[in-house]
Amino acid sequence: MKIIVCIKQVVTRDWQVRPDEARTWIRDAEAEFEMNEPDAYALEAALRLREAHGGEVIAVSAGPSRVAQVLREALARGADRALHVEDDALARADASVVAEALAAAIGTEAPDLVLTGLQSDDMGFGQTGVILAERLGVPHATIVMEVQVQGAGLRVKRELEGGWFQWLEMPLPALLTIQSGINQLRYATLKGIMAAKKKEIRVVTPPAPQASQRVVDLRAPEKQKQTRMIAGSPAEAARELVRALREDARVVSQ
Repeated sequence: MKIIVCIKQVVTRDWQVRPDEARTWIRDAEAEFEMNEPDAYALEAALRLREAHGGEVIAVSAGPSRVAQVLREALARGADRALHVEDDALARADASVVAEALAAAIGTEAPDLVLTGLQSDDMGFGQTGVILAERLGVPHATIVMEVQVQGAGLRVKRELEGGWFQWLEMPLPALLTIQSGINQLRYATLKGIMAAKKKEIRVVTPPAPQASQRVVDLRAPEKQKQTRMIAGSPAEAARELVRALREDARVVSQ
């Protein structure tokens, strides 16, 4: 089974977002990056399927040269080889453009299964995998919690609302968007890191992106509330706290 895993490089969660001067993107030259968490779960699902059924796992990422970092990490975790769809414009592209670029690179591989994370930690579109399935002309399922191979097809478990789940049977080839938390992630070992240096990362030039959306204004979240320290004895502090809750915050009735 040939499995392709789409991986996105995103800004680390603890980095303080700083918009650039044009306020249309972040100052990514100052940022720190990591593998998108939902995509890490998709990679783990692919590695487990390979271990159970054989084949190869190919990691694919779209973006500027720095994206090679997450591809090397995927190789160190166990992916067999990687494709880098390299274009600086893809760092800030919308889901449709990214899916188009990925489809152009993936199509020549003729994979049996394509896995993506449910959504990215930065943009959060949740649409790249769905659009990619349409571009590849394969069936898809979203919010997948479990994958079982059955003959020439799949049986997958989807998470629905209200604690409900749905089982689907699908033919191959297919695309699945994987929910975070469906498995226990593995991390790169020293042996895996050394082996990754010898594995192939093939650079692919995508078609010229035709953006359907653009960011017109980007703002970092602003702190609107402040902590107030109340001094005095316990009795005085209690009286002042009640007064502040009643008169200032107006969360306590008279």
